[in-house]
Amino acid sequence: MKSVLVTVLALGPAALFGAGRADALKHINSAGEVFDEIMHTPDKGIPHEILEKAQCVGIIPGLKRAGFIVGAKYGKGIFVCRTSNGSWSAPGIVRIEGGSFGLQIGAGETDVVLVVQNRSGENKLMEDKFTLGADASVMGGPVGRTAEAETDAQLHAEILSWSRARGLFAGIALEGSTLRPDQDDNDALYRRHVTQREILEGDVHRPEDARPLYAAIDRFSREADRDRR
Repeated sequence: MKSVLVTVLALGPAALFGAGRADALKHINSAGEVFDEIMHTPDKGIPHEILEKAQCVGIIPGLKRAGFIVGAKYGKGIFVCRTSNGSWSAPGIVRIEGGSFGLQIGAGETDVVLVVQNRSGENKLMEDKFTLGADASVMGGPVGRTAEAETDAQLHAEILSWSRARGLFAGIALEGSTLRPDQDDNDALYRRHVTQREILEGDVHRPEDARPLYAAIDRFSREADRDRR
């Protein structure tokens, strides 16, 4: 009996890590699918130039994919950032909570995309928690194949944001929403304790299962390069 108990206790953390990792991978795969769908909508996606210059990209899938609880204004998704060698980092799992999500969120499925435009915005992602609009400037981003409609204020915002609900994809302000790393999911995903800084600065290997996510982001980046030529 004692040996059985010891075995159960020994397997407990591994079993929990396994379940948590599977959950984290679902968020990563859902994020890749959402991003790919949005960018394949003709003339309705994020302008190519914005993603090309992005320091980080965040994708919070909606109710259908990741359990977005509309009433509680809560979502879970991922962020990836450019590392010192120009490649995208491993994904860091994040939570977004509270704040004003605008009229688009309230019924049906909602997806949120965030683009961090500079290192200042990226540094906010390294913190335990920060508030959009207070600790980091955030504005609704322009929509279309080019960023010609981007205003001066949008150019200087640390973070641009969009949402997709009921088939409509548009820029949306998220003032008052808080963003923080999901430490439990990150630890489970990488099977050890890791900080958000380690993940987003490229000190953690990208999981093989995240390849569809990077394929979606890289595909659009190549389109941006081709359009610029």
